Amino acid sequence: MSIGNNLKLLRKRKKLSQEDIATSLGLTRSSYSGYENGVAQPNIDNLIAFSEYHSIPIDELVKKDFETFSEADWQRIENGMYTDVKGMKLRVLTCKVTEDEEELIEMIPMKASAGYTSGYADPDYLRVLPTFTLPFLSKDRKYRSFPIKGDSMPPVVEGSFVVGEFIQNWMTIRSGTPCIVVTRDEGIVFKIVNNYLEKEQSFQLCSTNTFYQPYMVHVNDILEIWKFVNYISPELPNVQIDNNGISRSIMDLQQEVNELKNIILKK
Repeated sequence: MSIGNNLKLLRKRKKLSQEDIATSLGLTRSSYSGYENGVAQPNIDNLIAFSEYHSIPIDELVKKDFETFSEADWQRIENGMYTDVKGMKLRVLTCKVTEDEEELIEMIPMKASAGYTSGYADPDYLRVLPTFTLPFLSKDRKYRSFPIKGDSMPPVVEGSFVVGEFIQNWMTIRSGTPCIVVTRDEGIVFKIVNNYLEKEQSFQLCSTNTFYQPYMVHVNDILEIWKFVNYISPELPNVQIDNNGISRSIMDLQQEVNELKNIILKK
């Protein structure tokens, strides 16, 4: 585990002393020095404190070797945007294929959705999922189907399944795009996404049901984003005729009445 050297590199990038960081985190300088030098290993509480202090996920802090980071990687850390939003480092995406090597669309059942945040890259998790194909979709893109819960995104109702296209480069997402967003804390959510990456390193997630307030999610809390393609629903959406539609219907009805009158008069 290279966490000691990672902590040292992070501190030096911020031009802080061991005393500075120890004081900020409520530790003694000797305790903190022991973590940096590998004499002692931090417990879970300290790992959480280091993660929050440096805005880096715990698993990255523990597993990655920051010695290999490029200047661009360090810039993302210092800007609070450690996740590779441009997708230049390929995101792990496990998928199922047919015997002809054609990718299938995995359907995440409602019962399996709770485990998606830990199983989305696990072949064993995906192996037991039901699959299907939609021949009108592009074969050079990756799709997956997710269950919808709640009433926050009408006309898509609870019990529907949204088919999403995997997005590698999050910078390409335009504000106002409906997406499935997979987050560490909330799991699978379907929302209208507004892009605030440049200013706040975050996305704003909005519902079409105005009862629900928009909220911000930092990129470090996001695992995957899938752009809305279509949805499969057990219910027929309510159709509302606008004023022009009503006027047109009345005019059509009047015309039919006149035609009937003419037929009667002729007889």
